[in-house]
Amino acid sequence: MKMGITIIIIGISMFAVGLVMFYSIEIGQDDPGLRLVKNIGTFVGLSGMGVTLAGILLYIINRNESQLKENYDA
Repeated sequence: MKMGITIIIIGISMFAVGLVMFYSIEIGQDDPGLRLVKNIGTFVGLSGMGVTLAGILLYIINRNESQLKENYDA
């Protein structure tokens, strides 16, 4: 498997984990531990979006393009 695809999968899983961490805690919680989990979920979700974008760009850069064969007659 190419490295770009692997990074895309990791980024999507990070985004999903961040969503679960963020939305599993109700808004308005006063417990500092739960607020920390919600803030970590925000960070992990946003980081997952960045990792996914990096994987997409890496995949686009590294894919094999067909070689152009042009015959020039002098």
